[in-house]
Amino acid sequence: MIRKHHLALSLCLWAAALPTASLAFEPSASKAAIDQQLDKDYPRLDALYKDLHAHPELGFQEARTANRLAKEMRALGFRVTEGVGKTGLVAIYQNGEGPTVMVRTELDALPLEEKSGLPYASRARQMWHGEEMPVDHACGHDLHMATWVGTAKSLLAMKDQWHGTLMFIAQPSEEAAVDGISGAKAMLNDGLFTRFPKPDLGFALHVMPAPLGVYYRAGTATSSANDLLITFHGKGSHGSMPQEAIDPVLMASRFVVDVQSVISREKDPAAFGIITVGAIQSGSAGNIIPDTAVVRGTIRSYDPAVRDQLFAGIDRTARGVAQMAGASAPELRLSSAMNYPSVVNDPALTERTAGAFKAAFSDKARAMPAPTAGSEDYSEFILAGVPSVFFGVGVYPAEAFAQAKQHGQSLPVNHSPMFAPTPEPVIRTGVAAMTLAVINVMQPVTK
Repeated sequence: MIRKHHLALSLCLWAAALPTASLAFEPSASKAAIDQQLDKDYPRLDALYKDLHAHPELGFQEARTANRLAKEMRALGFRVTEGVGKTGLVAIYQNGEGPTVMVRTELDALPLEEKSGLPYASRARQMWHGEEMPVDHACGHDLHMATWVGTAKSLLAMKDQWHGTLMFIAQPSEEAAVDGISGAKAMLNDGLFTRFPKPDLGFALHVMPAPLGVYYRAGTATSSANDLLITFHGKGSHGSMPQEAIDPVLMASRFVVDVQSVISREKDPAAFGIITVGAIQSGSAGNIIPDTAVVRGTIRSYDPAVRDQLFAGIDRTARGVAQMAGASAPELRLSSAMNYPSVVNDPALTERTAGAFKAAFSDKARAMPAPTAGSEDYSEFILAGVPSVFFGVGVYPAEAFAQAKQHGQSLPVNHSPMFAPTPEPVIRTGVAAMTLAVINVMQPVTK
């Protein structure tokens, strides 16, 4: 509790010390200049995006991806250090006296087969947990990386409008922690804020299945996420002799259904909480009852008290299912591979950034009424003491939503094998928004 109070106090003191924006900075005029610069830069950004999309890599295996981004940043004049947190990179550019501002992108993709049918669709495969898997940028990190490079290009083209140090970081393994360590934590453990300047402020964005535009929210912006891993132990037998078995597949199946009663009958209906089971792994043949079944999933919430309630319900349900089957107690591991706290945006910095967004994007800059249900390990940087704004960028034209609704359809969302938005409007929006956010806090003090 003391640590939280000290952090809140330090954020308030920093917000009070933010330099007054120079009268020379007009978000709408700056956006026009960014758009003009993008007319020159976009063909290269498009080529970069399509190359990254076609060659995705899984967490902590992003060697090609990191190398490609390192070359782009060195060509712009950034001082680049590779191999931070295994495959992460840090790019520094100094432009006089002023704050150090961090801009983050992610490098990794998902173990998923792409089904978009695009000419540049991924056909990549990599090893993941001992199994060769298809790989797809189904979350949009390829869009983030192209936006990240585009933002660096725009900022350097407009460097007479800002002063300070840019700290562009490309983070590995945001999608999943490996051995309990996510990419953000790996970079911090590798001396991100001791080997390099600790940022005064930070920004990150994420694409979302919403109408084109920019989305922001002060305070809690994402849910927390915790990994769920349960191993049910049964007794193997031949499929023709089920009386000799204790069937772990049946236990796992019963658990998946019964655990939802924790959400529908124990949790306050007004409180956000999700229990998702994404994988059941068991058995090797249709005529063999196996002796174990593994259930993998995630638990998401905004409130730690709700999270604890979900944990307790999961534990009780799993043990009850095993007891009903006459099996030994299952093994439960919570927070073993993923433990992402909620991303909490700094209120003063969000208000300042929102002002620039609204001036530049008009009604396409929107406050989010509630946090997103998704989770992000960008929270690790905030907890390490970097006041930040994590904002969203919509990926679909408003007409696409109307058309989909008219036909009783829905548009592909993040993590869908069909998720592959038209890149140009998304990258242009992301570059303009991120460039404006950074310039807005790197103005010289008006005398």
